[in-house]
Amino acid sequence: MNGRSNPAEDDLVRGEAHSNEPEHTRQSTAQEYENAVIPLLEETAHVSRRLVETGRVRVRTQTEVTEQILRETLRSDAVGVTRVPVDRVIKEGEVAPQVRTEAGVTIIPVLEEVLVVEKRLVLKEEIHIHQTTMGQDVEVPVTVHKQHAIVERIDPDGTITPKTINEE
Repeated sequence: MNGRSNPAEDDLVRGEAHSNEPEHTRQSTAQEYENAVIPLLEETAHVSRRLVETGRVRVRTQTEVTEQILRETLRSDAVGVTRVPVDRVIKEGEVAPQVRTEAGVTIIPVLEEVLVVEKRLVLKEEIHIHQTTMGQDVEVPVTVHKQHAIVERIDPDGTITPKTINEE
């Protein structure tokens, strides 16, 4: 309310009416005022937003270098060659020996034609190739790098709070 009082309005709110109109007209008007709603006060709300800095974050990386020894076994193959004299005459109609493998040994026949009154095939020698496998352990120094991320939160009052995050 605005502090001013109006007796006619107060009577209307209480359901009373003062008028020079006839009684039946006054009753109708009084009933209307009894059911009337008079707004007295209305509030409204307004929402807004603003940017407030609560701190900052600084990220930097740090690299750590370490020396490590890697161990591994290296394998190599060695081949030995042995000449085995045979000097056997290949008979007429007999098939000449072919390259073959027996018990892990590759055998390569070496043939020679010899002039005699007649021509004969003579097996002069066989070359036997033996294969062996050896292992050798080796150590090799290597350089390994590992990085760490350092995240620092800087509060508005200037306080720095570090937090480390490991990267593998």
